[in-house]
Amino acid sequence: MTPFGARVRELRVERGVTLTQMATALNVSPAYLSALEHGRRGRPTFALVQGIIGYFNIIWDEAEELQKLAAVSHPKATVDTAGLTPRATELANRLARDIHRLDDEAIGAIDKILDARIKRAGKRRR
Repeated sequence: MTPFGARVRELRVERGVTLTQMATALNVSPAYLSALEHGRRGRPTFALVQGIIGYFNIIWDEAEELQKLAAVSHPKATVDTAGLTPRATELANRLARDIHRLDDEAIGAIDKILDARIKRAGKRRR
């Protein structure tokens, strides 16, 4: 499941809307909407994200958050390590191979390490 798909499903369930009702209103198939919710489809189009925002009458910060989730919700991420160190390439490939073995706690720990390192690197560049 992608972050976008999880949020769309959450919104739909919170508001008591069926998959078929929402799909019909958005002019997509229920199968497509289900696949999007479950992360079996790629990143949604801008038009679809806007349609969902309008369908749920989402405004301001919540709409911006949904757009951000859509941007980071491609279920088949690609990492270009051309020009990086061999260790960077090794890490990217290891993560691709082993990410399914990590639980949410481990993923959160890796995310915190990345955030801290990126923040420190940004301060050094100024």
